[in-house]
Amino acid sequence: MRNRVTMSPMTTWSGSDDFQITEEEEAYYRLRVKGVGLVITGCAQVTANGIGFTHEFSAADDSFVPSLKCLADAARSGGAPAILQLFHAGNKALPHLIPGGDVVSSSAVLTAATPFQAPLTPRALSADEVEELVAAFGAAARRGIEAGFDGIEIHGAHGFLLQNFLSPATNLRTDAWGGSLEHRMRFPLAVVAEVKRVIAEHADRPFALGVRLSPEEPGEHGYRIDQTLTFIDRLLELGVDYLHASLANLLGDRPIDDPDGQTIVRRIVERVAGRVPVIAAGGILTPADASEALDAGLSLVAIGRGLIINPDWVSRLQQGQPLEFEIDPAQVGALAIPPKLWGIIEGFKGWIPVRQQAGA
Repeated sequence: MRNRVTMSPMTTWSGSDDFQITEEEEAYYRLRVKGVGLVITGCAQVTANGIGFTHEFSAADDSFVPSLKCLADAARSGGAPAILQLFHAGNKALPHLIPGGDVVSSSAVLTAATPFQAPLTPRALSADEVEELVAAFGAAARRGIEAGFDGIEIHGAHGFLLQNFLSPATNLRTDAWGGSLEHRMRFPLAVVAEVKRVIAEHADRPFALGVRLSPEEPGEHGYRIDQTLTFIDRLLELGVDYLHASLANLLGDRPIDDPDGQTIVRRIVERVAGRVPVIAAGGILTPADASEALDAGLSLVAIGRGLIINPDWVSRLQQGQPLEFEIDPAQVGALAIPPKLWGIIEGFKGWIPVRQQAGA
């Protein structure tokens, strides 16, 4: 890799109505991948009932391989390796976009409302369905290999299906897939093992396998950092190639039960102890932020919103040019921001600052 800056995986809400990559999304990637050291795509669902966002792109069957190839070509066009992120939205799936509105999860636990859906109670997966989902992740990984990516990242964060199983708040199962932490880890570990098996069988080139994690979960019954560190040990035993921590504030987030202790990032870095690279994302906007994150022991730092605003974030840093910290609406076209993503930016005030026009 040419540097330690990663393009953070971000949904752009810009796929077609039938979950294919669009020209607008291709252009979005091509403009932003020229300077970074690594590209991680937004998430692709592994089954038809795993959709978590409107207009996302799919890896749910072989018909999507040509679409994924378009994405791989765009993501790799800047010369950096590109990782395809795979997920199942679990209890955050969108009922109006999945067959029969059948939202599934580890257990039938009422979910909280999100900006994208009302509260609902998902259906608990049967044991056979859990096995089928493990296989579905493997099949989607094979499609990523065929499409030309350089690796797979399994999305185990943000309250999606892998986290549904890992969490004592959402996994109330009494079979082999629930109960103790050891049992709750079984599904995400089975997914990792299956994807690793598929990579060994199908990849004809160096091919990476990473896992994205939310290190802690809010709420009285949510999991905490010590459970995540145990999970990390198991992931490393399975032979993952890197870990990716997703945080609200990479530089400042501390464990819920130890608010005055070490930051979460330092806890993770110390536990990994150099066994694999560690990436983290969470509010990094400036070069100073990125340097501080790397000084905390990270191998790579993921930049998300900064690259939306500054597609040339890396070259600006290299040339000593100032960064922008808000989007000029007049520059949306030049920034290759897809119309659907721009609609989200305008609708979620404060997520990405928008420059106010004179007289507005």
